[in-house]
Amino acid sequence: MQQGLSLIELLLVVAVTGMLAAIAYPSYSDQLRRAARSEVAGLLQDAALRLERQHARTGQYADSDLAPVPLPAGSRYYSLQAQRDIDSFRLLARRLPRGFMADDRCGDFALDQAGVRANPGSQGDTQRCWGG
Repeated sequence: MQQGLSLIELLLVVAVTGMLAAIAYPSYSDQLRRAARSEVAGLLQDAALRLERQHARTGQYADSDLAPVPLPAGSRYYSLQAQRDIDSFRLLARRLPRGFMADDRCGDFALDQAGVRANPGSQGDTQRCWGG
């Protein structure tokens, strides 16, 4: 009676595992990228809603002494920056330089007070990048 695996059986198991990993990893990676894009789009929408509430209360997007607006700093893969004045704002989510999304085809994400979405540095369709 033989116990254990022969060398050929072990090589077959390793080869099949390698083939499955080669097929599954790109799909898994793509799902992670989509999730990171959805997260940053949600952060930008949340920040825009906070700024709209500020505008409804004070008549301006800029911080006032009485009602400062705390905005999220970003996510694991993006940093969030806000450029705002009395009548307008522009939110920009920049990819972190050494992060997983650094070479993403969608580039950075931008949103302004008119609801205009953009992807500076994008190599793809803005609609698809925002989840549409």
